[in-house]
Amino acid sequence: MVEESRKLAKTCLIVDDSKMIRRVASRILKDLKFTANEAGDGREAMEICRAAMPDAILLDWNMPVMDGLSFLKALREEPGGTAPVVVFCTAERNAMKIAEAIDAGADEYIMKPFDSDILQSKFSEVGLL
Repeated sequence: MVEESRKLAKTCLIVDDSKMIRRVASRILKDLKFTANEAGDGREAMEICRAAMPDAILLDWNMPVMDGLSFLKALREEPGGTAPVVVFCTAERNAMKIAEAIDAGADEYIMKPFDSDILQSKFSEVGLL
């Protein structure tokens, strides 16, 4: 029975260079019944996605190695890369930057800092809950 419930759990990849943000998001996602995986930058996230595409991606904008926007553009070109729901999680408040992310394939965005209610609300809006 446990194996069946694990297979039914949705997966979310948290991509952020902040270990603290990844830890907080992971805790919230587990409460929302997601299996959470973590990556510290876009390149690491791409490797994870190529191995097993997640249902959702919580994506930071500013990261070393490969930033969030570059990752998103590359992801959407990958086989199966249009499937994950991508929610940008950023301190970026510039409307032009947010529009750029949506145009590149982001489904939604949330501003940092965020809490459980905000994440749950956004995930509900995009059909993940």
